[in-house]
Amino acid sequence: MLGEYPISGRRAADISASIERAVGAGELRPGQLLPPMRELAERLGVNPNTVAAAYRTLRERGVIETAGRRGSRVRPAPATTGREHFRVEVPEGVRDVAQGNPDPALLPPLAGAFAAAAEEGDRAPVLYGDTPLEPELARIARAGLDADGVPDGPLAVVSGALDGVERVLAAHLKPGDTVAVEDPGWGRTLDLVPALGLRTVPVGVDDEGPRAQDVRGALEAGARALIVTDRAQNPTGAAVSAARARALRAVLREHPEVLLIEDDHGHGIVDVPLHPLAGVTRHWAFVRSAAKAYGPDLRLAVLTGDAVTVDRVGGRHRLGPGWVSRLMQRALVRLWADGAVDTAEVAASYGRRRDALIGALERRGVAAYGRSGMNVWVPVPDETGAVARLLHAGWAVAPGARFRLSAPPGIRVTVSTLARDEIEALADAIAAALGPAPARSYD
Repeated sequence: MLGEYPISGRRAADISASIERAVGAGELRPGQLLPPMRELAERLGVNPNTVAAAYRTLRERGVIETAGRRGSRVRPAPATTGREHFRVEVPEGVRDVAQGNPDPALLPPLAGAFAAAAEEGDRAPVLYGDTPLEPELARIARAGLDADGVPDGPLAVVSGALDGVERVLAAHLKPGDTVAVEDPGWGRTLDLVPALGLRTVPVGVDDEGPRAQDVRGALEAGARALIVTDRAQNPTGAAVSAARARALRAVLREHPEVLLIEDDHGHGIVDVPLHPLAGVTRHWAFVRSAAKAYGPDLRLAVLTGDAVTVDRVGGRHRLGPGWVSRLMQRALVRLWADGAVDTAEVAASYGRRRDALIGALERRGVAAYGRSGMNVWVPVPDETGAVARLLHAGWAVAPGARFRLSAPPGIRVTVSTLARDEIEALADAIAAALGPAPARSYD
């Protein structure tokens, strides 16, 4: 008997099913300690090896976790979209700078590109069994990756950056493995990792990217994978510098079996150079999304990596959706060929707004961060209070809880649509919302 729930079964499969049913029904709660294997075997009248096999199955399925002599416990319920609950409801008349969307005025028109792609499809329809990768897209994408120093590797196309990250993690890791993630970091990633039955270990971030000493500590503690945002890190705007890249590569060389995943979702909206980390570990993946520069509804990202990783991603993709629409791939090729996005101008536009807000806050004694991309991160002493006071003042910002594991509180401000005449008013409101408490670093 465990609490009020009787574990039953004579075979390992029956015992594991009994425990999993109880977890699913809430009768065994997250964190609840399970009986020692010998004790449960005695209660059920079975061999201890049978209980050991049942517990092993549950660990592999991500239902329980075992910590040596401290025993086995029910794992915390996997988060799926839990951080979405931290959204702020924006009343009518309140200025919304919380959403993290690009400026629609800087996105290219899509009608012409899709019309041209559709005409090409009419002439040569894509059918089952055709190659999943548009040849011209592969050529242009590979040339861009080569120019940025990303190691050579096969290509695949996935449905956005997060889709690529998920497929790579699933290709290599098993439930219970640990993944080192940026903290603060992208909320969807922080939800995705536990939803796959994996553990997260936080790695601190500063303006130059993940801190090398934190990465070393996470990998030495047993992390099997590391996810790094190269530029336009969400929410801090960090970008991996040349010096930080050298330090991180040195750490990764000490752990060649670690899976490295790099997310370059900021490609096309940043003016800082890329300093890739790939090439020093056995398995790696680099994913480059089109969503920020060409529109969030263009669900397409190019993924490269070592041959084993890309082959596993492609094989699993074929068993599910099969491929990312060649119509969409051809449309993106047309956008690239036509120079539909002026990367330098887009990056400069976001940069002017970021710099203006950070400067205005600095003049008011408020520290803020944002080296690249469209977001500014403001450390605050009281996150809930700051969000509420700003909402009352007419500004909706994103609460830092959406992006944090153990990092100090903060708020994220998306500057993508800020007008010049709004900057000073927003800075005044943020300074007032923080009150007299000193600003804190997110180190």
